[in-house]
Amino acid sequence: MPGMNGPLRLVVMATGPFAVPMLRALLGSRHAIAAVVTRPDHAPPGRRPPPNPIREAAAGLPILAPERVNDEESVAALRAVAPDLFVVCDYGQILSGELLAVPPLGGVNLHGSLLPRHRGAAPIQWAILAGDAVTGVSVIHMTPTLDAGNVIASRPLAIGPRDTAADLEPRLAAIGAEAVLEAIERLAAAVAATGSAAGVGVPQDDSRATRAPRLTKAQGIIDWTWEAARIERLRRALEPWPRATTFLTRGDGVRQRLVLADVEIAADPRASAAGAGGVLDTTGGRIVVACGQGTALAITRVVPEGRRAMDAADFLRGSPLLPGMRLG
Repeated sequence: MPGMNGPLRLVVMATGPFAVPMLRALLGSRHAIAAVVTRPDHAPPGRRPPPNPIREAAAGLPILAPERVNDEESVAALRAVAPDLFVVCDYGQILSGELLAVPPLGGVNLHGSLLPRHRGAAPIQWAILAGDAVTGVSVIHMTPTLDAGNVIASRPLAIGPRDTAADLEPRLAAIGAEAVLEAIERLAAAVAATGSAAGVGVPQDDSRATRAPRLTKAQGIIDWTWEAARIERLRRALEPWPRATTFLTRGDGVRQRLVLADVEIAADPRASAAGAGGVLDTTGGRIVVACGQGTALAITRVVPEGRRAMDAADFLRGSPLLPGMRLG
């Protein structure tokens, strides 16, 4: 076990930008980062691999990038590093029981929701989709079951009425860095007091768990039979990817893809009679569309296929869209 008052030897496992503030906070802490584990770089021939924010932030630290972190050789390599604790965030692989047993203190994971709500790969997006007023971050003591360990530290964060996933992510990442430092100190204090980190934190109530699975591009296709409020949340949740998308069939028969870059809920008494996806109004720089349950949505900014983002008024000047036409 680590010494009573000494710094811990950490291995950070991360890939995406959500983990960067955490890594920087750990670099400025009293603890030592022995290695960083991240995804391997892959790219088609002749192309550069996608950016890896953690690899850039970890410049100068030992970096491991195994294809499968639970393979025997990966476990052996991490055992040789002799970590006291794994610190995991936005890594992309589930750690096996054998791997979690390598550090004496196991592992902690920073998750972008208030667990047990929104367990899974896309908690920020699903919190917006669900219409939650508050989200937050949780740091759990890891088990081989996804996002199911004791909650050691958490921080709440209000979701504003206009917040997108892109807005929330950096704010959650910032408070997540604080929560990780708190969780590590709580583990260290437990070891100093009792010689064990077992039982630290609050067990999750599995009966309250909800799922937040990874999003697909198809989930961005708008179903106009949904109520306007649900579509508005979809637009915010899926920004910047995969984005809320619909289709317009032009007068020449060509089907054009439209990304909804900004929308607002509208009130239009014609919505019930028009049918889902029916265009109700194109004045005032807005495209008002009928949605389910007699509701309406005003599109104020779009990204037409193959073009830049533009206000709805600019789009309407170049692409006549008339009441009675239909989206979807």
